[in-house]
Amino acid sequence: MGLGFAQSKQDYSLFTRSLDGEFLAILVYVDDMVVTCTHMPQINVVKHALDKEFTIKDLGALNYFLGIQISRTSSIVFLSQKKYMNDIIVDCGMESNDPSPAPLPVGLKLSTEIGDVLDEPEIYRRLIGRLLNLGLTRLDSSYSIWHLNQFLHQPRVPHLKAALHVVKYLQGTKDFGLFYPANNKLLVTAYSDSDWSACQFSSRSLSAYVVCLGDSLVSWKTKKQSTVSKSSAEAEYRSMSATASELVWLNGLLKDLQVAVSLPITMYYDNTSAEHLALNPKFHEKTKHLKRDMHYVREQVEAGFLATSHIQCSAQLADLLTKALASQQHHLLCSKLGLVSQAHLEGGI
Repeated sequence: MGLGFAQSKQDYSLFTRSLDGEFLAILVYVDDMVVTCTHMPQINVVKHALDKEFTIKDLGALNYFLGIQISRTSSIVFLSQKKYMNDIIVDCGMESNDPSPAPLPVGLKLSTEIGDVLDEPEIYRRLIGRLLNLGLTRLDSSYSIWHLNQFLHQPRVPHLKAALHVVKYLQGTKDFGLFYPANNKLLVTAYSDSDWSACQFSSRSLSAYVVCLGDSLVSWKTKKQSTVSKSSAEAEYRSMSATASELVWLNGLLKDLQVAVSLPITMYYDNTSAEHLALNPKFHEKTKHLKRDMHYVREQVEAGFLATSHIQCSAQLADLLTKALASQQHHLLCSKLGLVSQAHLEGGI
């Protein structure tokens, strides 16, 4: 079409263009796209060219995309999946139930062998499948849904009760979403955490990270590690390596969007043993099998891209993604990560 767009190497669905001092970006998903620009006339030119080539339908200002509701003012952007959550709650017949204070009770232990097998396992599988889609905005339920996702092969009654407990939590927090202030510092920070030997079936640890741009959450992930870690320090270091990889990717994506990031990026973690490994370039006999992960993190530190910093466990924001927390701590971390009720936003939307 000759419009002069360049495809991002970080995300192949992102196309950008700089022309006459103005910047334009297009994000494509199948046959849907979001177009944004620093100068509205350029958007009109691109829309006309696309319509001439493909025949498109202009839906106007962005307010709904991939199931995410977008509310905007001149000072804030608010992302939520309220409609999607409400459909789940109604389908489960839990509109009038008392809400749960947290996604899962602290210390809940679910087993693959305890409890009666469900007569209709598809009910559980469908519910978990729908809950997984909430990961686009509701990171507060990520750990719970990940945990319940392990029992899809043979779900039992306790598993379904736990899943409905998550729905009851969503029923009380369906107005929650991610809050983004329009004026924000272009400072990237990351929080890396792990839960050693979290999986009671495989003894594998759980890795998690959250990445913020200024005060706004931009990336997060919970994932079971691919191998068994012999210590909490090893589990933490593997998580730090995964976080470092995400930061390298995100930095490249921000460059494509012409966002200059101040370096080094600070990565916070709460394991003192991992801190000693990060500061000591010598490999101990017990940690030589970590050489690849340690080298990668240290290379980013030595290159000035990354700076590691130890914090207290109570201030570890990624803790929300590794375990079930008491309701008070759970909601405290949610608020710090910008997951708030739309009604509580100053001035409303």
